[in-house]
Amino acid sequence: MAADERNMPFIKHLASSDRKIRTSALGTLRTFLTAPTTARKLTDLDYLKLWKGLFYSVWMCDRPIPQQNLCADLASLVATLPTPSDNECAVVIPFLRAFWATLSREWTAIDVLRMEKYLLLVRRVFGASLAWAGDGTKGKKGKQWTGTRADGMLQLLEEWPFEKSGDLSKVPVGLRLHVLDIWVDEAEKLELLVKEDDESTKEDSDTFLDRLRTIVEVQSKSACQPVRSRAKESLSDERLPWNRITSSEEEMNVDKGDGDSWDGFDD
Repeated sequence: MAADERNMPFIKHLASSDRKIRTSALGTLRTFLTAPTTARKLTDLDYLKLWKGLFYSVWMCDRPIPQQNLCADLASLVATLPTPSDNECAVVIPFLRAFWATLSREWTAIDVLRMEKYLLLVRRVFGASLAWAGDGTKGKKGKQWTGTRADGMLQLLEEWPFEKSGDLSKVPVGLRLHVLDIWVDEAEKLELLVKEDDESTKEDSDTFLDRLRTIVEVQSKSACQPVRSRAKESLSDERLPWNRITSSEEEMNVDKGDGDSWDGFDD
């Protein structure tokens, strides 16, 4: 049964012009969402209502530091949401799906003076989403990039920010471009791009990164030229493992350079 607004009265307070009321409402929301029995009863429509309130909470927030703190607080909700043992994605994925649906719906209406804080919000939530995807396996050291969480998150990315059909009425160009701008940065922060001492963990992270690469490659074939160009640019980032020059390749380049060099005539 859907939770109506009588059971979530804090939603309208999230968009209050009074900062104290907004802060109090966010605290109430956090308590509400972290209750396992409550969160699992919410419908997709309930999550959309929540994110509409959170969207306008960001809209009403002024000054850089409070905006940065709010974006971090909203992103941190991902890590605090319940992850039922029978279905780890039952709460987090619907919550994030509503986030992407809300940002996609509102993106073109965001004015230039407010855009920067929404760009930050997307970055923070995207980073928190990848971090959550890597926390799926319990009882092992480090992040594990396989399993239910990883599968659910990659499917969600294909469904929304990296939507495969190129439907710009579903995910606007500007939002796609921003996610293409940040995905390598956020992967680097989570050490997805570095070598691991544990080979099994490295294999998992390589698999996740390769699957993410495949999703982005679809964007490089988009009918929208800016999206196509930005996707290709992100995939050629020198930080990505497949773009790095190995030591053997460096030696080959040096050898080739030596063969072509000319030191002048002998005396």
